[in-house]
Amino acid sequence: MKLYNMRPEQCRKARQERWPLFIPAGTVEYHGEHLPLGVDTTAVLYALDELEKRIDCVVAPPIWYGPSSYAVAGPEKGTIDVDNDRFEKHVSDILQALLENGYRRIFVVIHHQFEMGQLMPEALAFKKAAASLVFQLLEEERGRGWWGSEEMKTYYDKLEGTENPFNWIQVVPLMSPDIQKKMGYDHAGILETSLMLAANPNTVDTELLKNDGLWFTEDAVKATKEHGEKTFEMIVKYLIEISSV
Repeated sequence: MKLYNMRPEQCRKARQERWPLFIPAGTVEYHGEHLPLGVDTTAVLYALDELEKRIDCVVAPPIWYGPSSYAVAGPEKGTIDVDNDRFEKHVSDILQALLENGYRRIFVVIHHQFEMGQLMPEALAFKKAAASLVFQLLEEERGRGWWGSEEMKTYYDKLEGTENPFNWIQVVPLMSPDIQKKMGYDHAGILETSLMLAANPNTVDTELLKNDGLWFTEDAVKATKEHGEKTFEMIVKYLIEISSV
């Protein structure tokens, strides 16, 4: 369910039944002449729409304006970059509010600059905010020395489960490293163009590839809706798997 469509009793039910809550995170960034600026966020939103059809979960409103950098193109091409430190504070406020609401299975899903698990500025901002918040919350709830207490005796036996407080907020790539190996990973090339052909084909104009002169879009002419759909199917299965632990 979309968080913004939920009534209070539905939120209470979701928390009591420990539904996973997903935060779509992305950017506004140049993706060649043939693709829209919102590729990264749109891909996450589409995957979570499909996920909603299969499991009980909460999907929070997207966080669009993540740090994009000007590595691909500057603002003249439509990219919107934001300060890393201010962005981290912003997402920290959001994550804190969700923890205070009582959610304990939060997944931040990112497609932007998350190649093979590398931590770039956007993912790192969420990771840092999450770790700081959990430490703060645990000290407030359990007092100093909480980790050394007897109730944490089984900590190392439960590292991968939701009982581990540091799994309350997880920052995950839209495409796992395994999916990236199987389906490829790029910026505005065959993979991302295929994803957009599956998710929002009206925003794609492959005719504009003819004269764009960009090395990173050279194989985009080979993109197909089918390749995108197959990738999204793998993504949804992976998201179900990681959120069911």
